[in-house]
Amino acid sequence: MSPILIGFIVYLLVVLGVGLIAYRRTLEQSAFILADRKLGAWVIALSERASGESAWLLVGLPGAAFAGGFLELWTAIGCSTGILLSWTLVARRLREEVGRTNSLTLVDFFQQRFPQRYPLIRLAASLIITFFFTFYVASQFNAAGKVLDTTFGDLLTSLQIRLGAWGLHAETTTIGMFLGAVIVLFYTTMGGFLAVAWTDFVQGIIMVFTCVVLPLVGWFALGGSEVLVPALERTPALLSMTGGDHGWKAALGIIGGLSWGLGYMGQPHLLMRYMAIRSPEDVRKSTLIAAFWAVPAFWGAFLIGIVGVAHYGPGSFADPERLMPTMAQDLLPAWLAGIMISGAIAAMMSTADSQLLVTTSTLSEDVYHGLLGRKASPQTLAQISRTATLFIGALAFILGATSSERVFDMVSYAWSGLAAAFAPELLLTLWWKRTTGAGVLAGMVGGTLSVVLWKHGGLDAHLTTRVSGVAIATLLVVVVSLLTYNPRQSPS
Repeated sequence: MSPILIGFIVYLLVVLGVGLIAYRRTLEQSAFILADRKLGAWVIALSERASGESAWLLVGLPGAAFAGGFLELWTAIGCSTGILLSWTLVARRLREEVGRTNSLTLVDFFQQRFPQRYPLIRLAASLIITFFFTFYVASQFNAAGKVLDTTFGDLLTSLQIRLGAWGLHAETTTIGMFLGAVIVLFYTTMGGFLAVAWTDFVQGIIMVFTCVVLPLVGWFALGGSEVLVPALERTPALLSMTGGDHGWKAALGIIGGLSWGLGYMGQPHLLMRYMAIRSPEDVRKSTLIAAFWAVPAFWGAFLIGIVGVAHYGPGSFADPERLMPTMAQDLLPAWLAGIMISGAIAAMMSTADSQLLVTTSTLSEDVYHGLLGRKASPQTLAQISRTATLFIGALAFILGATSSERVFDMVSYAWSGLAAAFAPELLLTLWWKRTTGAGVLAGMVGGTLSVVLWKHGGLDAHLTTRVSGVAIATLLVVVVSLLTYNPRQSPS
């Protein structure tokens, strides 16, 4: 048996074991969703980082850097800055607020803050989360299919032949997607947030290890900078931090990369980590851990793409998002390549499981229990969450299997929508006393619609939705809040 396959199987057995162990400790809704807020600074910080970056970090970003060169350095800078700002401006204050109100979800928090508007806010937020997270999870399953197909193509081909004999026909990438989806759905359904957080802790370590080691090995394999730089100079546009563009087009390209940082304050699966940390006092330690993780992780992922260009040559991949697993197998001993590839699968799992958990907690806690007013025991709500996890996971699998978009583009779309719907709304609610429920609702709805219309209207080619969506949502929150603010009444 291949050492890569052995390492991968061992890794899977570990995460599946965590799911089984955590099941006994997540029989009630508060434990399933937030692990009863008993997780410490290290677990929360690495869980937030692992779930925050997804397979995008090890599949999407290296592929983008391979195709776009040093232009993608702005993405690494924007993401690192956004992570620090989110932990600094949101984490502690949000943890204090949800601790005071005992809110289990982000929608719960808005309900407590704006009780007069909460039915509409709850409905809008629940629909937005379900819609965009289905796309987001689909992108993770898509990435899993690419990595598994690139790594275990022969094995998947034999499975394809066997399925064909049974009258079932599927591409090898689709089979890989299915295997990744089954694994994630199992331990998320069984263990809830506790299983997700602890598997993320392990996955976060593997991910940053991969981002640091793989480009270094590639650099030495090439012969160092004396070989790397001349290889890149054959395609001058790759060495340009503007992609070879000038004027407004260059400025918009830089803004597009930096704009990834705007989204961190609006991603519900990351905000859950702030809500679940043991105490507000642990936030400062988690902030430092997250910041020290982000720098080598993003620079390393970017350099995987750059070293890949020098090693394989520009345009050598029909699908640049297959670069990382190919590079790991070509340059590393089989056992080490297995760890690196597990890192890519870990990236997918750590985000897909978190997003599934947020979506299903929204459906069970915010829609079934809150919006519909259905009474149920904590145990029943936890079971509803598990059932919803399977349903959303199946829907995301179908979407990922039928989509032709790159992982990078699917993540960008979902990231933009969630950022517009929640980032300015949450930040202003926490820091601006004049924010009203009407303003938050206007920002959520208007920001989301602007992302959808901007994307499908083709305007994204000129100015990314990551900028336009957040800008429009911020304007709506501020203007509508000023028009509806009444200092003699509670926020409405």
